[in-house]
Amino acid sequence: MSDITETTVLRTGIEVDGETARYLTVERDGPAVLLLHGTYWSRVWLPVLGRLADAGLRPVAVDLPGLGRSGGELTPETATVPALAAWVARFASALKLSGPVAVAGHDIGGAVAQHLLVRGPLDVSRLALVNSVTYDSWPVPGVARFRDPQVVAATTADEMLAARRKAVTAALGGAATEQRIADYLDPWTDARVRRSWMAMAGAADSRYTLDAVPALRRNTTPKLLVWGEDDGFQKVGYAERFASEIPHTTLVRVPDAGHIPTENAPGRIARALADFFTA
Repeated sequence: MSDITETTVLRTGIEVDGETARYLTVERDGPAVLLLHGTYWSRVWLPVLGRLADAGLRPVAVDLPGLGRSGGELTPETATVPALAAWVARFASALKLSGPVAVAGHDIGGAVAQHLLVRGPLDVSRLALVNSVTYDSWPVPGVARFRDPQVVAATTADEMLAARRKAVTAALGGAATEQRIADYLDPWTDARVRRSWMAMAGAADSRYTLDAVPALRRNTTPKLLVWGEDDGFQKVGYAERFASEIPHTTLVRVPDAGHIPTENAPGRIARALADFFTA
């Protein structure tokens, strides 16, 4: 992980369900913030971890089971939003995070975060969504195709890596360098991770975010949307709709940033998140 320049950023692990859950963190005293990824991995949060810690927070960017550096393997049943939300709650329990916990979600991790807020089983104190799925904005075509078992069965390792390279390059936008792309792609060289990713893609279903809308409208928890305006996967129009319809929501638009805005504008993203979580 060549982009790690601060020695305080650590990758460590803890056992959940008999497998090692890996996560990035900065070991500081302070309120914990759970950072959830979606169709990528904890690498999306790396550029902001040190800055969040400097603001007095304890950031914890976990790799969901079977993805990134975590052990285990997702199945179509364990890759659903409710199942992943339950796993995140068990992960938080393993870390002995007590009381309400702040949560941020990117991409499909945002669907998991929304589910945690309105359905549990974790008590969420504040919710931030960074270029997250909302409403019926997902799954995008490149993910939805893996809902077909025949596509899954026919996809070779080379085809999968080529598709992920294309998606990662587009998501990084102006931040796409060959080294950074290689960092993002590295977990998918493992067949187990590729199978887990396809299980997550196959389980992707917008009904989870659509069903959450009535409860979100009633919810009084503070919410923050941080959005790269140039996102070609999760359009900023969805963020504008969410901010206008869901109470207690603030939208921060980030110009010249795409689907992974933490890479395009880490300082701006970190400031927005730190101000929100320390308010």
